[in-house]
Amino acid sequence: MRILVMFDLPVTTDKDRKEYTRFRKYLIGDGFIMLQFSVYSRITRNHDDARKHAQRVKSNLPPKGSVRLLTITEKQYSAMKILVGERTAEELLLSTAEIIEL
Repeated sequence: MRILVMFDLPVTTDKDRKEYTRFRKYLIGDGFIMLQFSVYSRITRNHDDARKHAQRVKSNLPPKGSVRLLTITEKQYSAMKILVGERTAEELLLSTAEIIEL
């Protein structure tokens, strides 16, 4: 399974930028990798693990902005089409079959 976190956060004031940085650092510290700007992904073992990490994200939300979370299976994730650009370095590390077996 994968969790995708997508967000648009204000960065107009120093306080807003600090909150943006805190949230981004939280995601990275919890094992999320940047898929695109403001889109982070994390592999989880099962639904319970996904719920646990979703709850962690909820408890670290910034006070302003928009944050969305989507949980999908590896099969759904692997069906994603890249229209422009290439896979990230992290996506190239393991094949889909290796990820599913975790």
